[in-house]
Amino acid sequence: MAENMNNNVFEEPTQSDIEIVDFVVSHTDRWRDWRDSNFLEDWKEYERIFRGQWSAEDRTRESERSRIISPATQQAVETRHAEVCEAIFGNGEWFDIADDLGDANKLDVEILKRQLKEDLEKDNARKAISQIELMAEIYGTGIGEILVQRKPEMIPTTMPMPDGTAAYGIMEKEYTCVKLNPVNPKNFLIDPNATTIDDAMGIAVEKYVSIHKVVEGMEKGIYRKVDIQQAPEDTDLEPTQQVTQFQDDKVLLLTYYGLAPREYIEQLENEEGEVVDLFPDDTTADKYSDLVECIVVIANGGTLLKAEKNPYMMKDRPVIAYQDDSVPGRFFGRGTVEKAYNMQKAIDAQLRAHLDSLALTTAPMVAMDATRLPRGAKFEVKPGKAILTNGNPNEIMVPFKFGNTDPANLTTSSVFEKMLLQATGTVDAAGQPTASTRDYPQTSMSVAGIIKKYKRTLMNFQEDFLVPFIKKAAYRFMQFDPERYPTVDLKFIPTATLGIIAREYEQQQLIALLQTLGPNTPVLPMLLKGIIASSSLPNRLEMEATLDQMMQPNPQQQELQAVQTQLEVAAAQAQIAKLQSEAVRNNASAQKDVVETQLMPAETQAKVISGLSQNIRGQNTSGEFEQRAKIAELALKEEDIKSNERIASLQMLQKQSKSA
Repeated sequence: MAENMNNNVFEEPTQSDIEIVDFVVSHTDRWRDWRDSNFLEDWKEYERIFRGQWSAEDRTRESERSRIISPATQQAVETRHAEVCEAIFGNGEWFDIADDLGDANKLDVEILKRQLKEDLEKDNARKAISQIELMAEIYGTGIGEILVQRKPEMIPTTMPMPDGTAAYGIMEKEYTCVKLNPVNPKNFLIDPNATTIDDAMGIAVEKYVSIHKVVEGMEKGIYRKVDIQQAPEDTDLEPTQQVTQFQDDKVLLLTYYGLAPREYIEQLENEEGEVVDLFPDDTTADKYSDLVECIVVIANGGTLLKAEKNPYMMKDRPVIAYQDDSVPGRFFGRGTVEKAYNMQKAIDAQLRAHLDSLALTTAPMVAMDATRLPRGAKFEVKPGKAILTNGNPNEIMVPFKFGNTDPANLTTSSVFEKMLLQATGTVDAAGQPTASTRDYPQTSMSVAGIIKKYKRTLMNFQEDFLVPFIKKAAYRFMQFDPERYPTVDLKFIPTATLGIIAREYEQQQLIALLQTLGPNTPVLPMLLKGIIASSSLPNRLEMEATLDQMMQPNPQQQELQAVQTQLEVAAAQAQIAKLQSEAVRNNASAQKDVVETQLMPAETQAKVISGLSQNIRGQNTSGEFEQRAKIAELALKEEDIKSNERIASLQMLQKQSKSA
């Protein structure tokens, strides 16, 4: 298509074009050389290990013939990738927006959050984040480029007709698209002196695109109309390693985000006049004296397609990155494949040695006297094959074996595999301790350590990738779609669960607590809600709503419970009154006994006197009376002693009852 364009409309490169291209290309070439010499070969091997592809440079010894690749690292990568993605998207809400405390109207922020989530998921933001996280597990660094586009959208519509009928059709409408594009670290360049994107003098994304996309950008005015040619072959920039790469109709685009001399950019914007240099030409100070944030797009390493100042209102760079595992003082991080590399090579070497040994010990081999075989004979061992010899075959051919294959090779590889799981912090059925009762503390400590490692990766993802991505996306929607996104000051809060392993670990703890407290505990609904909330049941929300209704008080039940409480209080008060009345009655009875005891001596004396005054016979009445009086006096004394003893015992009982 580019060849059919009229050559008269092509823009010839100016001196300003040459200067800005030379500035960007010279820097990015040095950055690429530094990256390739330190990381490129390792990244290629990491990719082959993950994909299970054999290459000659991956051999562990020169005599190696087997090409088997253990899936241990693949399993570790997929386990960590699945766990982190579950932690990010497991609860449905993968980010949140908090409003300022002084804002009384919270509804506008909630509407903005729902609108932002809908628009991001409309352009497959979840899928892009998942791919970026997978590349972070393989290469150690996850990188994403934020692109702003105007996309057409077909909307079904109904139009009323004058005759009362309705016409059905579609209506084309453009909408603002903020898309997250995954970037392979092999296609990313950064200033080697920087450890973050914001600290770098510049960053660049280079990739192959179809030539029709570039021509379409020229027709829309996005790119300058220049004579575009097909890109040269460069296999290092391909997204994956293939046997052959398709090279037709491709253009190599280098998109530079960073600082460039202001004079170059302003000369491009104002071709009429020249910008005065502040420093002498061809000096270091002249190149870096006055820099401005800009975006430069170069095709095939030398053709300028676009150069402009940063058009975004926050003047931020539309690229975000995070490290799967932090390496202090370095931009590129450490991934799961790098952690498992040594053990992966040991496992592959052990398995390949075992298979090479099997090839020598299982295949039949025969030693023979070549001088006694027929001329031109081709010796092959096949079932039923007739072998011709010049003489006795027992003297000419002798079968032999190179010993036996040691079965300990597979056992050793299993030990290496456990070391690999230990190095990567992953767990599976082969590496997890047994979950018996006596091993439960060991299992808990093992799982707790794994969860902590996942939390570290999740923290890097949230702080370095998710929060900046949501902020940048929201600001671009506010800038390019202000009708739907009002410009407000917001605080962004990412939300994430702990993942599948952490959920299962928490569920085990809640179930153990439930078994300890029993089914009649008042906190039973809360424990059940915690177990259901950490599960992945499809009807989890309905079950939580039912538990919330169970936890809410019922008015009728509350009234019945209040009446029952009042009855219980009245019964308790009646019982107390009954006990008090019985105590008063017992006290009165005791006092009555004391009085009767005190009156008993007087009554006895009265009875004695009455007895003395009766039955006196004869004339010697005085003597008989005196005799009876002495007897009565002795009886009274004896009775007084007994009465005093009874009084003393009653008084002691009263004191004991009062003290009790």
